[in-house]
Amino acid sequence: MKPKHMKSSPLTPTRRDLLRIGGGIALSAPFVGRAWASTTEINMLAWYGHGESDMVGAFEEANNVKFVPKYYAGGDNMLALIAQSPPGTYDIILSDAEFVQQLNAAEYIEELNPADYPFDDMLHEDFTKFPGHWADDKLYSMMVRGGHLGVSYNTTAASAEEAASYDVFWKESMQGKVGHFDWHLPSLGMMSLKNGNGAGLWDLDEAAWAAVQDTTLSLRPQVGGFFDYGGTFNGLKNGEMLAMCGIGDWITGVLERDGAPVASTIPNEGGIQFTESYSIGKDSDKADICTSFIQYMLSPEGQVKSAQMVAYPGFCITKAGRAALIEQDPKEAKRSHQMEGMANDPIALINDGRIHYRDLPQQQSLEDWNDFWSEYKNA
Repeated sequence: MKPKHMKSSPLTPTRRDLLRIGGGIALSAPFVGRAWASTTEINMLAWYGHGESDMVGAFEEANNVKFVPKYYAGGDNMLALIAQSPPGTYDIILSDAEFVQQLNAAEYIEELNPADYPFDDMLHEDFTKFPGHWADDKLYSMMVRGGHLGVSYNTTAASAEEAASYDVFWKESMQGKVGHFDWHLPSLGMMSLKNGNGAGLWDLDEAAWAAVQDTTLSLRPQVGGFFDYGGTFNGLKNGEMLAMCGIGDWITGVLERDGAPVASTIPNEGGIQFTESYSIGKDSDKADICTSFIQYMLSPEGQVKSAQMVAYPGFCITKAGRAALIEQDPKEAKRSHQMEGMANDPIALINDGRIHYRDLPQQQSLEDWNDFWSEYKNA
Protein backbone atom coordinates (compact mmCIF):
# COMPACT_ATOMS: atom_id res chain seq x y z
CA MET A 1 0.00 0.00 0.00
CA LYS A 2 1.35 3.39 -0.98
CA PRO A 3 1.89 6.11 1.62
CA LYS A 4 -0.88 8.69 1.71
CA HIS A 5 1.21 11.31 -0.11
CA MET A 6 2.06 9.04 -3.02
CA LYS A 7 -1.18 9.62 -4.85
CA SER A 8 -0.65 12.19 -7.58
CA SER A 9 -2.78 15.31 -7.33
CA PRO A 10 -4.32 16.75 -10.50
CA LEU A 11 -2.50 19.98 -9.62
CA THR A 12 0.85 18.28 -9.12
CA PRO A 13 2.96 17.92 -12.31
CA THR A 14 4.44 14.53 -13.03
CA ARG A 15 8.18 14.16 -13.44
CA ARG A 16 7.76 13.98 -17.22
CA ASP A 17 5.76 17.21 -17.17
CA LEU A 18 8.59 18.89 -15.29
CA LEU A 19 11.20 17.65 -17.74
CA ARG A 20 9.10 18.54 -20.76
CA ILE A 21 8.37 22.10 -19.72
CA GLY A 22 11.62 22.86 -17.90
CA GLY A 23 9.98 23.47 -14.56
CA GLY A 24 8.20 26.64 -15.69
CA ILE A 25 4.66 25.44 -14.97
CA ALA A 26 5.69 24.73 -11.39
CA LEU A 27 5.79 28.47 -10.88
CA SER A 28 3.38 29.83 -13.47
CA ALA A 29 0.51 27.57 -12.32
CA PRO A 30 0.72 27.37 -8.52
CA PHE A 31 -0.12 24.00 -6.99
CA VAL A 32 -2.06 25.36 -4.03
CA GLY A 33 -1.77 29.14 -4.19
CA ARG A 34 -4.91 31.23 -3.80
CA ALA A 35 -5.06 34.94 -2.99
CA TRP A 36 -7.45 34.29 -0.09
CA ALA A 37 -5.67 31.23 1.33
CA SER A 38 -3.56 31.48 4.46
CA THR A 39 0.14 30.78 4.05
CA THR A 40 1.17 27.21 4.87
CA GLU A 41 4.35 26.84 6.90
CA ILE A 42 6.73 24.01 6.01
CA ASN A 43 9.23 23.08 8.71
CA MET A 44 12.57 22.25 7.13
CA LEU A 45 15.68 20.68 8.67
CA ALA A 46 18.73 21.28 6.47
CA TRP A 47 22.27 22.50 6.01
CA TYR A 48 22.53 26.27 6.02
CA GLY A 49 21.16 28.05 2.97
CA HIS A 50 18.56 25.58 1.73
CA GLY A 51 15.67 27.50 3.23
CA GLU A 52 16.84 30.92 2.04
CA SER A 53 15.04 33.01 -0.55
CA ASP A 54 17.41 32.25 -3.43
CA MET A 55 16.48 28.58 -3.10
CA VAL A 56 12.83 28.61 -2.02
CA GLY A 57 11.53 32.13 -2.66
CA ALA A 58 9.99 31.52 -6.08
CA PHE A 59 8.37 28.27 -4.93
CA GLU A 60 7.01 29.98 -1.81
CA GLU A 61 5.45 32.79 -3.81
CA ALA A 62 3.90 30.47 -6.38
CA ASN A 63 2.48 28.05 -3.84
CA ASN A 64 1.54 30.32 -0.93
CA VAL A 65 3.89 28.51 1.46
CA LYS A 66 6.64 29.61 3.81
CA PHE A 67 9.63 27.46 4.70
CA VAL A 68 10.72 27.65 8.33
CA PRO A 69 14.27 26.28 8.33
CA LYS A 70 16.25 24.84 11.20
CA TYR A 71 19.91 24.56 10.21
CA TYR A 72 22.55 22.07 11.32
CA ALA A 73 26.10 21.11 10.35
CA GLY A 74 27.04 17.42 10.20
CA GLY A 75 24.82 14.36 10.09
CA ASP A 76 25.45 13.54 13.74
CA ASN A 77 23.89 16.86 14.74
CA MET A 78 20.96 16.32 12.37
CA LEU A 79 20.11 13.00 14.02
CA ALA A 80 20.39 14.55 17.47
CA LEU A 81 18.01 17.39 16.57
CA ILE A 82 15.37 14.97 15.27
CA ALA A 83 15.72 12.70 18.31
CA GLN A 84 15.23 15.68 20.62
CA SER A 85 12.11 16.93 18.79
CA PRO A 86 8.51 15.69 19.02
CA PRO A 87 7.40 13.37 16.18
CA GLY A 88 6.22 15.30 13.15
CA THR A 89 8.29 18.40 13.94
CA TYR A 90 9.98 18.46 10.52
CA ASP A 91 8.04 18.22 7.28
CA ILE A 92 11.06 17.98 4.99
CA ILE A 93 14.60 16.92 5.86
CA LEU A 94 17.71 17.52 3.80
CA SER A 95 20.35 14.99 4.83
CA ASP A 96 23.71 13.75 3.71
CA ALA A 97 23.13 10.52 1.82
CA GLU A 98 25.10 8.36 4.24
CA PHE A 99 22.67 9.21 7.04
CA VAL A 100 19.47 8.31 5.18
CA GLN A 101 19.66 4.69 6.30
CA GLN A 102 19.76 5.85 9.92
CA LEU A 103 16.77 8.15 9.37
CA ASN A 104 14.88 5.22 7.91
CA ALA A 105 15.92 2.75 10.61
CA ALA A 106 14.70 5.18 13.27
CA GLU A 107 11.42 5.60 11.38
CA TYR A 108 11.91 9.35 11.04
CA ILE A 109 10.95 9.52 7.34
CA GLU A 110 8.17 8.45 4.99
CA GLU A 111 8.35 6.16 1.97
CA LEU A 112 8.44 8.01 -1.37
CA ASN A 113 6.93 7.09 -4.72
CA PRO A 114 9.73 6.55 -7.30
CA ALA A 115 7.32 7.44 -10.13
CA ASP A 116 7.28 11.03 -8.85
CA TYR A 117 10.95 11.62 -9.70
CA PRO A 118 13.08 11.82 -12.89
CA PHE A 119 15.28 8.75 -12.48
CA ASP A 120 15.49 8.40 -16.27
CA ASP A 121 17.17 11.83 -16.45
CA MET A 122 20.02 11.19 -14.00
CA LEU A 123 23.53 12.11 -15.14
CA HIS A 124 25.01 8.89 -13.74
CA GLU A 125 23.58 5.42 -13.30
CA ASP A 126 24.74 5.37 -9.66
CA PHE A 127 22.29 8.16 -8.89
CA THR A 128 19.27 6.01 -9.78
CA LYS A 129 19.82 3.55 -6.92
CA PHE A 130 21.99 5.58 -4.61
CA PRO A 131 23.27 3.65 -1.59
CA GLY A 132 21.11 3.94 1.50
CA HIS A 133 18.21 5.65 -0.26
CA TRP A 134 16.36 2.41 -0.91
CA ALA A 135 15.33 -0.42 1.43
CA ASP A 136 13.59 -3.55 0.17
CA ASP A 137 13.15 -1.80 -3.21
CA LYS A 138 11.31 1.05 -1.53
CA LEU A 139 12.48 4.65 -1.89
CA TYR A 140 12.92 6.78 1.25
CA SER A 141 15.05 9.73 0.10
CA MET A 142 15.61 11.56 -3.18
CA MET A 143 19.04 12.80 -4.17
CA VAL A 144 18.95 16.42 -5.37
CA ARG A 145 22.58 17.59 -5.54
CA GLY A 146 26.18 16.73 -4.70
CA GLY A 147 29.69 18.10 -4.54
CA HIS A 148 33.28 16.95 -4.32
CA LEU A 149 35.74 17.28 -1.45
CA GLY A 150 39.50 17.37 -1.89
CA VAL A 151 42.34 19.82 -1.42
CA SER A 152 41.17 23.40 -0.84
CA TYR A 153 43.92 26.00 -0.81
CA ASN A 154 45.08 29.55 -1.37
CA THR A 155 46.56 29.67 -4.86
CA THR A 156 49.26 32.13 -3.75
CA ALA A 157 50.52 29.64 -1.14
CA ALA A 158 50.63 26.45 -3.20
CA SER A 159 50.83 25.54 -6.85
CA ALA A 160 48.34 23.36 -8.66
CA GLU A 161 51.02 20.67 -8.82
CA GLU A 162 51.50 20.77 -5.03
CA ALA A 163 47.74 20.67 -4.49
CA ALA A 164 47.55 17.46 -6.52
CA SER A 165 48.33 15.54 -3.32
CA TYR A 166 47.11 15.68 0.26
CA ASP A 167 50.82 16.03 1.11
CA VAL A 168 50.37 19.78 0.56
CA PHE A 169 48.77 20.01 4.01
CA TRP A 170 52.18 19.14 5.48
CA LYS A 171 54.01 21.85 3.49
CA GLU A 172 56.45 23.63 5.81
CA SER A 173 55.29 27.13 4.89
CA MET A 174 51.74 26.20 5.90
CA GLN A 175 52.56 25.44 9.52
CA GLY A 176 49.77 26.87 11.65
CA LYS A 177 47.87 27.84 8.50
CA VAL A 178 45.95 24.62 7.79
CA GLY A 179 42.36 24.59 8.99
CA HIS A 180 39.80 21.85 9.46
CA PHE A 181 36.10 22.00 8.83
CA ASP A 182 35.04 20.77 12.25
CA TRP A 183 33.42 17.46 11.36
CA HIS A 184 35.28 14.18 11.60
CA LEU A 185 33.84 12.32 8.61
CA PRO A 186 35.28 14.32 5.66
CA SER A 187 38.69 15.03 7.20
CA LEU A 188 39.30 11.46 8.40
CA GLY A 189 38.08 10.20 5.03
CA MET A 190 40.76 12.32 3.37
CA MET A 191 43.43 10.98 5.72
CA SER A 192 42.29 7.47 4.79
CA LEU A 193 42.68 8.33 1.10
CA LYS A 194 46.15 9.76 1.76
CA ASN A 195 47.06 6.41 3.30
CA GLY A 196 46.17 4.69 0.03
CA ASN A 197 42.93 3.04 1.10
CA GLY A 198 41.14 4.09 -2.08
CA ALA A 199 37.65 2.62 -2.44
CA GLY A 200 38.08 0.98 0.98
CA LEU A 201 38.54 4.30 2.76
CA TRP A 202 35.53 3.71 5.05
CA ASP A 203 36.14 -0.02 5.60
CA LEU A 204 39.17 0.01 7.90
CA ASP A 205 40.38 -2.91 9.96
CA GLU A 206 42.10 -2.28 13.27
CA ALA A 207 45.54 -1.74 11.75
CA ALA A 208 44.29 0.54 8.97
CA TRP A 209 42.23 2.61 11.44
CA ALA A 210 45.27 2.98 13.70
CA ALA A 211 47.30 4.13 10.70
CA VAL A 212 44.67 6.76 9.78
CA GLN A 213 44.80 8.07 13.34
CA ASP A 214 48.60 8.27 13.20
CA THR A 215 48.52 10.15 9.90
CA THR A 216 45.92 12.56 11.25
CA LEU A 217 47.90 13.22 14.44
CA SER A 218 51.02 13.95 12.37
CA LEU A 219 49.12 16.85 10.79
CA ARG A 220 48.26 18.46 14.13
CA PRO A 221 51.32 20.81 14.26
CA GLN A 222 50.17 22.30 10.95
CA VAL A 223 46.65 23.01 12.14
CA GLY A 224 45.64 26.54 13.07
CA GLY A 225 42.03 25.89 13.95
CA PHE A 226 38.81 23.93 13.65
CA PHE A 227 35.96 25.89 12.11
CA ASP A 228 32.23 25.87 11.50
CA TYR A 229 30.84 27.00 8.15
CA GLY A 230 31.33 30.71 8.82
CA GLY A 231 34.80 30.26 10.28
CA THR A 232 35.91 28.06 7.41
CA PHE A 233 34.67 30.64 4.93
CA ASN A 234 36.27 33.61 6.69
CA GLY A 235 39.52 31.79 7.44
CA LEU A 236 40.15 31.29 3.74
CA LYS A 237 38.76 34.68 2.75
CA ASN A 238 41.03 36.72 5.01
CA GLY A 239 44.11 34.54 4.47
CA GLU A 240 44.27 33.38 8.08
CA MET A 241 44.21 29.84 6.72
CA LEU A 242 46.13 28.92 3.57
CA ALA A 243 44.58 25.47 3.17
CA MET A 244 41.52 23.74 4.54
CA CYS A 245 40.98 20.03 5.10
CA GLY A 246 37.51 18.50 4.92
CA ILE A 247 35.91 20.81 2.35
CA GLY A 248 35.80 21.45 -1.38
CA ASP A 249 34.21 23.75 -3.93
CA TRP A 250 31.13 24.16 -1.75
CA ILE A 251 33.22 26.66 0.25
CA THR A 252 35.90 27.84 -2.18
CA GLY A 253 33.37 28.20 -4.99
CA VAL A 254 31.60 31.01 -3.14
CA LEU A 255 34.92 32.80 -2.57
CA GLU A 256 36.14 32.13 -6.10
CA ARG A 257 33.01 33.74 -7.51
CA ASP A 258 34.04 36.91 -5.65
CA GLY A 259 37.57 36.81 -7.03
CA ALA A 260 39.42 35.35 -4.03
CA PRO A 261 42.68 33.46 -4.82
CA VAL A 262 41.38 30.07 -3.70
CA ALA A 263 40.61 26.79 -5.42
CA SER A 264 39.66 23.20 -4.76
CA THR A 265 40.96 20.20 -6.63
CA ILE A 266 40.69 16.43 -6.54
CA PRO A 267 44.16 15.12 -5.68
CA ASN A 268 45.81 12.03 -7.10
CA GLU A 269 44.84 9.98 -4.04
CA GLY A 270 41.16 10.60 -4.82
CA GLY A 271 38.32 12.73 -3.50
CA ILE A 272 35.01 12.31 -1.72
CA GLN A 273 31.50 13.13 -2.90
CA PHE A 274 28.96 14.59 -0.51
CA THR A 275 25.43 13.85 -1.62
CA GLU A 276 22.41 15.79 -0.39
CA SER A 277 18.95 14.28 -0.46
CA TYR A 278 15.44 15.23 0.61
CA SER A 279 13.18 13.04 2.71
CA ILE A 280 9.67 13.73 3.97
CA GLY A 281 9.31 13.70 7.74
CA LYS A 282 7.30 10.93 9.34
CA ASP A 283 3.61 11.80 9.80
CA SER A 284 3.93 15.19 8.13
CA ASP A 285 0.55 16.53 7.00
CA LYS A 286 2.31 18.53 4.27
CA ALA A 287 3.69 15.57 2.33
CA ASP A 288 2.00 16.52 -0.95
CA ILE A 289 3.50 20.01 -1.13
CA CYS A 290 6.87 18.64 0.04
CA THR A 291 6.75 16.15 -2.84
CA SER A 292 6.06 19.04 -5.21
CA PHE A 293 9.03 20.94 -3.80
CA ILE A 294 11.39 17.99 -4.30
CA GLN A 295 10.11 17.73 -7.88
CA TYR A 296 10.78 21.43 -8.32
CA MET A 297 14.36 21.09 -7.05
CA LEU A 298 14.90 18.33 -9.61
CA SER A 299 13.43 20.39 -12.45
CA PRO A 300 15.89 22.29 -14.67
CA GLU A 301 15.01 25.53 -12.87
CA GLY A 302 15.60 23.99 -9.45
CA GLN A 303 18.88 22.42 -10.52
CA VAL A 304 20.17 25.77 -11.78
CA LYS A 305 19.22 27.40 -8.48
CA SER A 306 21.13 24.64 -6.66
CA ALA A 307 24.23 25.22 -8.78
CA GLN A 308 24.00 28.98 -8.14
CA MET A 309 23.11 28.64 -4.44
CA VAL A 310 24.34 31.67 -2.51
CA ALA A 311 25.36 29.74 0.62
CA TYR A 312 27.30 27.03 -1.21
CA PRO A 313 27.14 25.66 -4.76
CA GLY A 314 26.40 22.08 -5.71
CA PHE A 315 26.54 19.97 -8.85
CA CYS A 316 23.53 19.34 -11.06
CA ILE A 317 22.55 15.67 -11.05
CA THR A 318 20.10 15.62 -13.98
CA LYS A 319 20.86 15.91 -17.68
CA ALA A 320 18.20 18.58 -18.15
CA GLY A 321 19.55 20.49 -15.15
CA ARG A 322 23.10 20.53 -16.46
CA ALA A 323 21.91 21.57 -19.93
CA ALA A 324 19.94 24.44 -18.40
CA LEU A 325 22.94 25.57 -16.34
CA ILE A 326 25.21 25.59 -19.40
CA GLU A 327 22.62 27.60 -21.31
CA GLN A 328 21.68 30.06 -18.56
CA ASP A 329 24.96 30.46 -16.67
CA PRO A 330 27.87 29.19 -18.77
CA LYS A 331 30.35 31.02 -16.55
CA GLU A 332 29.33 29.00 -13.47
CA ALA A 333 29.10 25.78 -15.50
CA LYS A 334 32.69 26.31 -16.66
CA ARG A 335 33.96 27.41 -13.25
CA SER A 336 32.57 24.27 -11.64
CA HIS A 337 33.66 22.02 -14.56
CA GLN A 338 30.08 20.96 -15.26
CA MET A 339 30.72 20.57 -18.97
CA GLU A 340 31.45 17.36 -20.79
CA GLY A 341 35.07 17.17 -21.87
CA MET A 342 36.50 19.29 -19.06
CA ALA A 343 39.31 17.65 -17.12
CA ASN A 344 37.51 17.80 -13.78
CA ASP A 345 33.99 17.12 -15.01
CA PRO A 346 32.32 15.65 -11.88
CA ILE A 347 30.79 12.77 -13.82
CA ALA A 348 34.09 11.95 -15.54
CA LEU A 349 35.83 11.88 -12.14
CA ILE A 350 33.29 9.32 -10.92
CA ASN A 351 33.73 7.22 -14.06
CA ASP A 352 37.53 7.37 -13.65
CA GLY A 353 37.29 5.99 -10.11
CA ARG A 354 38.74 9.14 -8.52
CA ILE A 355 35.62 9.97 -6.51
CA HIS A 356 34.33 7.91 -3.59
CA TYR A 357 30.89 8.45 -2.11
CA ARG A 358 30.99 9.58 1.49
CA ASP A 359 29.86 6.82 3.80
CA LEU A 360 29.84 5.85 7.46
CA PRO A 361 32.71 3.88 9.02
CA GLN A 362 32.16 0.18 8.40
CA GLN A 363 34.26 -1.44 11.12
CA GLN A 364 34.10 1.32 13.72
CA SER A 365 31.15 3.28 15.06
CA LEU A 366 30.49 6.95 14.48
CA GLU A 367 31.25 7.37 18.17
CA ASP A 368 34.72 5.85 17.64
CA TRP A 369 35.50 8.38 14.94
CA ASN A 370 34.01 11.26 16.87
CA ASP A 371 35.90 10.31 20.04
CA PHE A 372 39.18 10.28 18.16
CA TRP A 373 38.30 13.62 16.55
CA SER A 374 37.83 15.13 20.00
CA GLU A 375 41.18 13.74 21.14
CA TYR A 376 42.83 15.09 18.00
CA LYS A 377 41.40 18.58 18.51
CA ASN A 378 42.71 18.62 22.07
CA ALA A 379 46.15 17.17 21.23
